Amino acid sequence: MNEETAKIKRPKYNLLTVIFARIWALWGVTTFVITFLIIFLPCMATKLVKDPKGMWWFILISKWWNTTWLYLVLSPLKVYGKENFKKGNTYIVTANHNAMLDVPLLCPFVPGPNQTIAKDTFTKVPIFGWYYARGSVLVNRDSVASRKKSFDLMKASLKKGFHMCIFPEGTRNKTDKPMAKFQDGAFKLSRDTKTPIIPCVIIGSAKACPIHETFFLLPARLEMHFLPPVEPGDMTIEALKEKVYNTMVEFYVNNS
Repeated sequence: MNEETAKIKRPKYNLLTVIFARIWALWGVTTFVITFLIIFLPCMATKLVKDPKGMWWFILISKWWNTTWLYLVLSPLKVYGKENFKKGNTYIVTANHNAMLDVPLLCPFVPGPNQTIAKDTFTKVPIFGWYYARGSVLVNRDSVASRKKSFDLMKASLKKGFHMCIFPEGTRNKTDKPMAKFQDGAFKLSRDTKTPIIPCVIIGSAKACPIHETFFLLPARLEMHFLPPVEPGDMTIEALKEKVYNTMVEFYVNNS
């Protein structure tokens, strides 16, 4: 794909839209906090149940929570391609990352118990940090030792029967391309463990929560597409990364 022909045009908003989006963002934050406090204790109680069943319950409760919240902010999510997850198999799920909204979307709607790789700084947020740590493999990106430990923990999670969810761009896409350059981590993990990758394309979050706007939320139709798995086989990390990247970008451009 010629990325020059697939550049993303950032929309310009009139004053009334900006005012509404700020008010809607306040509504979004308020309802997010209230609904989170309702599900917090049940989610933490899942630690009393042995994994992977405990993690299954954690993901299920999180899904109920996020589904409710998305309806409250008039941004319901439709999920496609769940049939690509074969029972008894574990996968590495790689998702594009256009907005903060992607974070609560990904893990709760992946079929089955799963964890994500996440920055350890979020655990410092009062109360929410405990919830965040429950569903994550934590990493300090500035520490070589922490990155190595997190890689080993992701391998251990796969052995437990958890899917690993990763945003291969590393952070939100602030470029004018459909997706920023992918980092190696997810693809090294796939090659080393021979775990297939399921590309996940999130559509609509960039419209609901634009990257270049602050405290801004608009109702939007959200979609999450799980594409057929990519087997690592004997591919190099670079070849595997390129194949998944091109697959995701092509789908995003043709469907968003």
